This record gives sequence, C-alpha cells and structure tokens, in this order.
Amino acid sequence: MYHNPVLLSECIDGLNIKPDGIYVDVTFGGGGHSRAILEKLKGGHLYAFDQDADAAKNAFDDERFTFIPQNFRYMKNFVQLYANAKVDGILADLGVSSYQFDTPEKGFSTRFEGRLDMRMNQNDAVDAANIVNTYEVEALASVFSRYGELKNAMAIARDIELARDVQPIETTTDLKNAVALHLPKGQENKALAQIFQALRIEVNKEMEVLEAFLSQCADVLKPGGRLVVMSYHSLEDRLVKNFMRSGKADGEVEQDFFGNRHTPYKLITHKPIVPSDEEIARNSRARSAKLRIAELR
Repeated sequence: MYHNPVLLSECIDGLNIKPDGIYVDVTFGGGGHSRAILEKLKGGHLYAFDQDADAAKNAFDDERFTFIPQNFRYMKNFVQLYANAKVDGILADLGVSSYQFDTPEKGFSTRFEGRLDMRMNQNDAVDAANIVNTYEVEALASVFSRYGELKNAMAIARDIELARDVQPIETTTDLKNAVALHLPKGQENKALAQIFQALRIEVNKEMEVLEAFLSQCADVLKPGGRLVVMSYHSLEDRLVKNFMRSGKADGEVEQDFFGNRHTPYKLITHKPIVPSDEEIARNSRARSAKLRIAELR
C-alpha cells in the first residue's frame, strides 16, 4: 500500500465537510484522505497538492478533483489560480508516506541500503548526501541539534567529518557506519531515526515550508472554514499549535489597547487528537501522530 491514512475518520470529521464546499488536501500522497473527502462531495471540489512525481500517479480521474504537482508552500497562489475563491477546509498530513519509507532508493529509511537522498521532490538540487559531505561541522551539528534534538550533535558531526575525509558518504549504510560510535546501546534505532529525521527536514526545508503554509491558511479559508493538521514530531506540532493559537509562528497572542485578545482561529481541539491503541496496533507509524483542528473566525 502507498500509505495507510492515519486518523482518517477524525480528519474527515474535523473538516466538517459541506457537500458543495471547496477543500484542499496539501499532502495528497496515496490519496487516502482525498478519497474520503471526495466521497462526501456533491457539487463541491477538491484541490490536492503533492510535489512527489510518484504521488501524481495516484491522482483521480474525477471532475470534482484537481491535482496540483507543487510544494504546498505555494498553496495560496495556486488555489487563487485554480479556484479563484476562498475554501471551506484545508487538510495537511505532514508525515512521510509509507511508500517513501519503503522505497530503498529514496533513502528515507534506516532499514534499507540506498542512496542517501531523502528528497521529496527529485528535481531539487540538494540531497542528504550533499549535506553530509559538504556542510561545515558546525552547520551539521546545528541540523542534528535543531531538527533531531540530539544532545551529542557535535560529536556526531565530527565523526561524519572524519568519515567523509576518507571517502564520500553516499549511502544510508555509509552514514550509519560513520555515526555508529554515537548510538546509545539499546537505543540505536531511535538515535538513527533522529539523525535521519534531521537530515530529511534539512533537505526538504520542512520547517520553513510548514511555516510558509501555515501563514497562508487564514487568507485562503472562508470564515468558518476548518484547518486540520496532523504532525509527527514535536517541532511540527509546536509550530502548528502556535499558529492555531495566535496566527503567528511564535505563538504570541496580540492584544489591543483594552487587553482584548485577537486571534484568527477558534480552537476546535484544545489538546491534540492521538491514535487509539487499536490503530497503533494496525499501523505502527501512527504512533507519533497528533491531530489539531481550528476554525477561522
């Protein structure tokens, strides 16, 4: 399967779909969430974004559906171009698809031998191998500290430098061998996952893209429109929480002269929705998912 949609019914319920409404799925992937949205539309329309050329192969032949092969950081421009209207709901599932993790040549997974790639968009110039072989040690350490939340980031970066001085680090196995001394006993897989996550975020500029996307949502939604976002690590979730709470990346709520708080969204979920034990048993990749829902005032 390309991707087993996480919290599917919760996402669809969160969108509060109107049959004649306009909706945007900015992370189409295998189309699981999009298919469920289309099932509820009669006279409405769904616009779906995905920059991965493999995802485009899953696009539907349906007059109610438009596939846009672009990074969702450009959502506002393309929704204006195609829909020329405000929308009733926006859905973002920020996880890497099962298909991407399970395709060795994409280099996302610690489980497979493959080129150290990690690009969501194969047209991008910089991949993970470029980063580990060309970044200065301090810059590499910053990536591992900020995006992997690794306490031994500098030590990992120095060992990568030592390894690449001998020969270029080109595969997932090369990287695993380079950092092997800094994987805590019994927690090797967790530490490797953090290293790979940090590189993936840097390759795809994921935090910059997410902030750019979230800053556009209030301009794209109709009043009463829903923003439904599912994140998979604390960095993403914190940014989503801040935007839904305040409309800004730092989470600071603006107040007027009289102390009245001005926020663009009404929170539908004050705490994130998380998968049930049953869903996690069916799909282990759902374990870290957190779903937040807000409504534009």
